[in-house]
Amino acid sequence: MSSQQIQYSTPVTGSASGHDPDWLPGFYTHILSQSITANIRKVVSIVGADPSLLLTATRLLSAQKKAARKREMLAAEGVQVPAVVMLSLTHQCNLACHGCYMRSLHPVMEPEMSSDEIRNLISQCVDLGVSFLVLAGGEPLVRKDDILMLAREFPLMTFAIYTNGLLIDDTLATKIGKYKNIVPILSIEGDREATDSRRADGVYEAAIRSFSLLRQNGNFFGCSVTVSSKNFTEVTSDRFVEDMISCGCRLITYVEYVPIGEGTSDLVLSQDQHNSLNNILSRFSDQYPVLVIGFPGDEEAFGGCLSAGRGFVHISPSGDLEPCPAAPISDVNVTKIPLREALKSDLLAKIRVNHHMLSESGGGCALWANRVWAQSLLVPGPGNPE
Repeated sequence: MSSQQIQYSTPVTGSASGHDPDWLPGFYTHILSQSITANIRKVVSIVGADPSLLLTATRLLSAQKKAARKREMLAAEGVQVPAVVMLSLTHQCNLACHGCYMRSLHPVMEPEMSSDEIRNLISQCVDLGVSFLVLAGGEPLVRKDDILMLAREFPLMTFAIYTNGLLIDDTLATKIGKYKNIVPILSIEGDREATDSRRADGVYEAAIRSFSLLRQNGNFFGCSVTVSSKNFTEVTSDRFVEDMISCGCRLITYVEYVPIGEGTSDLVLSQDQHNSLNNILSRFSDQYPVLVIGFPGDEEAFGGCLSAGRGFVHISPSGDLEPCPAAPISDVNVTKIPLREALKSDLLAKIRVNHHMLSESGGGCALWANRVWAQSLLVPGPGNPE
């Protein structure tokens, strides 16, 4: 998950027995929690000269430690709470990017959760010990009022917003600047040509303008890069990292391309590129004053794929609890039952028990590569009746 990996000498091996990885109780969750803590400490070091951000970062570090303890206590009660919840706030988007997973995987758009339902969901996340909310879409800033409301009401929760940045103007940047627990992460594909060819003409310049506005308002922000065989050399260059830092980015996430769209398999990283990526990102993190995170990253450090609640879950705009954004299958809906009960989903439990099948694979997503198998696990449940 992260270039800031915690190294352990204990071998990660296991079997398919038990409810989740009973082969080594709490081992991978402990590693994950320490990896998250290490990343927050890196943030503290990055923002050390900025009093407002430093105060927020140290508060979030304390909150993370408390959240980790909550997760450990609930795990002992048989409730697997993920450190990260990915919430797609909306299907709506102002772009039609090539290879977009939302458009490819969700051709039928169900009614979206209301503001009250989202507020209630986040309150439950806080109570259960979730450390981070990753807000996506569609374009999450379509629901900017909801995001600002959440940041105000849950000041010790970090809201990482994956956005194309087109809706960030002076007014919104000022409002976002009031809430240091909002971390805008703007999507960019490398240089102007690479970004505009995948997204739309003018998107690269719009992102650069948004970086400037966020910087003026004192935000901690970053960029997200979908790494493909086509842009690999560009986005893993020192020049690219230095350019992003010069724009004010203090976080860069690298997401390996998943060939969800038809006819895009040529964009998957070659084996050599895939093998070298984690080492490159680790060097960047050591060399530059920026937090660098890779997805899926070196999942072997955590005993395999972190989906299905081992490390994260995904919640669709309509409230379906899914193992991963690349696996839109669900047997429970968080608008119908409490999140604590939803996390006991039979589907998620079966995937966790069999996570040894989800080794890293071509395309950066083992669950997507094994989607037929995952679909076969789906049985009728409270949120998915016959």
